[in-house]
Amino acid sequence: MNTDPIADYLTRVRNAIKANHRVVEIPASNLKKEITKVLFEKGYIANYKFEDNGPQGIIKVALKYHPITKVPAIRSVSRISKPGLRKYAGMDTLPRVLNGLGIAILSTSKGVMTDKEARAQNVGGEVLCYVY
Repeated sequence: MNTDPIADYLTRVRNAIKANHRVVEIPASNLKKEITKVLFEKGYIANYKFEDNGPQGIIKVALKYHPITKVPAIRSVSRISKPGLRKYAGMDTLPRVLNGLGIAILSTSKGVMTDKEARAQNVGGEVLCYVY
């Protein structure tokens, strides 16, 4: 039993990047699938695939690297809202990561989205993580 599945997801991605892996496999959940879709839309991962093997299924994430310098697209990923201390942000106090260069992934009443999309839709929510 994992107490914080989103932290486990982010740690698996972080460890795969440090080890220069091309693909990482992560146990699936609906929230993890939505986070993966946001990362793909914003260009932080190359591709993803959802496989329904067994009761839970897995997410295969293809990590993105620069073709010449081999620098990963994800420089840093950090968990913000933890099970022990939830962090919420209203529509007027949404965070800006690296002055707009990175993204904050939020779980809102209208779904999982970035901080920029939440500002455009005038919604707040739980700040899941920062990615840059």
